[in-house]
Amino acid sequence: MLKTFALRGRENTPLTIYGPRGLRELFKQLSPFIGRLPYPTSLVELELGETVPHGEYAIEAFAADHGIAALGYALAEVERPGRFDVAIADGLGVPAGPARGRLQAGEEVELPDGRTVKPDDVLGEPRAGRRIVISGDTSPSPGVVQAAHGADLLVHEASFLAEERDRARETNHSTAAEAAEVARLAQVRLLALTHVSPRYFGRELAEEACAVFPDTVVPRDFDVIEVPFPERGAPELVERGARPPRPMIPAE
Repeated sequence: MLKTFALRGRENTPLTIYGPRGLRELFKQLSPFIGRLPYPTSLVELELGETVPHGEYAIEAFAADHGIAALGYALAEVERPGRFDVAIADGLGVPAGPARGRLQAGEEVELPDGRTVKPDDVLGEPRAGRRIVISGDTSPSPGVVQAAHGADLLVHEASFLAEERDRARETNHSTAAEAAEVARLAQVRLLALTHVSPRYFGRELAEEACAVFPDTVVPRDFDVIEVPFPERGAPELVERGARPPRPMIPAE
């Protein structure tokens, strides 16, 4: 990926790379293979519980259980303002237009008669943002359950079926049933199984997981999971949603 950025003409835009402890040592080992890059890079080793702000969302690092220093990541949107109550605004005499926009953005507004209207006067309760949790490679872990509590989407590895649970333990991975149990305990809205062994087709993993947590999908290449705001519906798998449309072949 780093070399691809270079090939695509990235030159002056800095790139910050985040990871668990050992990231700097890893890049020392990789340096002969990466070579010189035409853009500056910086490395940041994250601690457990550390948060990286990123505009309207933040990335939270939490502990995974993979036998070595390993992190999972949660993408958490900031809380959104409550719904704007048009009827209350009308009753207070707030004129339509910019004044209402400022209230919804969290600003107070002074009306022509000198009264001050506060955002709390016209807005409902704050609405939660979306939360997406990515486990990375891990055995079933209480840390993942805690980080994923109430998440809209949990992307959890499922390297094996339950019949190979001993192998999963040896390699610090999870079975489909174990990933589903994590999702059930965390009360997530949708579970997506990834890191699937090539020995499986996906269907058998979905069947095993759905017996524990019915809202489970096993995405394939080019699939997309749409995660709407909670009040607009449930997360949904869109098969081949990222595949470009086939060109139309003109009829002879």
